[in-house]
Amino acid sequence: MIRLLLCLLLPGVLHAAPPNILLLIGDNWSYEHAGANGDKAVRTPVFDRICRDGMRFTNAFCPVPSCSPTRSCIVTGRAAHQLEDAASLWSKFPRKFRVFGDDLSKAGWHVGFTGKGWSPGNFKDFGRELNPVGAEFKDFGSYLEARKDKQPFFFWFGSTHTSLNKWKAGLGKERGIDPARVRVPTALPDVPEVREEIADYLAQVELMDAAFGDAIALLEQNGELDNTVVICTSDNGWQMPHGLAHCYDDGTHVPLAVRWPRQVKPGTVRDDFISLTDFAPTFLEMAGLKAWPEMTGRSFVDVLCGKPSGVKRDVVFIERERHANVRKGDLSYPVRGVRTAEFLYLRNLRPERWPAGDPELYFAVGPYGDIDGSRTKAFMMAHADDPAVKPLFEISFGKRPAEELYDLKSDPDQIVNLAADPRFAQAKAELGAKVDAWMRETNDPRAVDPATNVWDAYPYFGGKAKEPRATKK
Repeated sequence: MIRLLLCLLLPGVLHAAPPNILLLIGDNWSYEHAGANGDKAVRTPVFDRICRDGMRFTNAFCPVPSCSPTRSCIVTGRAAHQLEDAASLWSKFPRKFRVFGDDLSKAGWHVGFTGKGWSPGNFKDFGRELNPVGAEFKDFGSYLEARKDKQPFFFWFGSTHTSLNKWKAGLGKERGIDPARVRVPTALPDVPEVREEIADYLAQVELMDAAFGDAIALLEQNGELDNTVVICTSDNGWQMPHGLAHCYDDGTHVPLAVRWPRQVKPGTVRDDFISLTDFAPTFLEMAGLKAWPEMTGRSFVDVLCGKPSGVKRDVVFIERERHANVRKGDLSYPVRGVRTAEFLYLRNLRPERWPAGDPELYFAVGPYGDIDGSRTKAFMMAHADDPAVKPLFEISFGKRPAEELYDLKSDPDQIVNLAADPRFAQAKAELGAKVDAWMRETNDPRAVDPATNVWDAYPYFGGKAKEPRATKK
């Protein structure tokens, strides 16, 4: 009876039973680093197949350029600033916040994950027995074995192949990735050391893609592929300067492809703006369940199924609070911003602080600790006074003004800040007004008090740096 009602309520979206859902989510994987997204140096046949068989999105963004806060937004469908501690990295996850997996489980779904779920952070000491994404399994195969008699399932496959600590020096060359073919973003120095590290990272992208392929092959072997929505994405951008922890596209623009047989037209490409915060209401709608009133994300089932809804999807809002604990006094670096097809506008609410972290080691990671310790970072710090590197060093490591504005048509890598250019005063004012309205409408504590230090006081569960690292001389 329930299934019949679902079919009547959602004609053309659900069949006799809701589809299974497989979420393939990479760790620190940027939008451009996939074959279907235009990268000529990397091979991603699995992601490319999902694009051919389904829908590829050109404007998918994480809500926060940081792992656990983005994952908090994914599981709750809410803006990060509504989630207290969970808006920051290495946080606690308060039990009071609802997660979509709990609703699926109550509705009879088999829910679980392998690899990186909601992480890093602490949920066990704050009222949750299970990870906010569900029960943990050794792998996808053992998860399917635990499934009861064709029970609908949601499985979160969290790869960590692309984490910085996996970037083995020389692996790119071993896998035949030519450093001469990689694209070096204009925020980074174009030197052999950087090209070789990018090649090593792309090698890990290929290994991640292959692991995702193994999961899809298991679905095919079990006859479940055409009954399953397969979603492939990443939690945030890569761990390079100007990337992870920073609100530029290198840190926020992520791949997204969705395969949904009989619903998504194969080979479709959409420019609609999708935030990963939209995932929770989308999963609930796919399951025939209702989104919750507190959700700020919006289901994009209408986009997937080509159904008009009247919802404009021409912007995404981006924010951050504390990433690593890298500023004296446990201080965050709060940012609120908006990304459109034409512009990226960022508001740095505490511009007197170092966006990349204090130049000297405070607690975690190292000097400038909101930039992870890549070989590229080490090169830039060692050559910070070289004429060719100095302006790039300032872009990623230096302090920033209260406002930033980038014209994406002329400056896709977001290098030239136009916030003070009178030619762009109207665009800046309009985008700033959008951010103000979003902050008010979503009850952002910083809409009332931009200088609030509430996030600085939340506990940080990440480890202390093992040893000081060399600072810029």
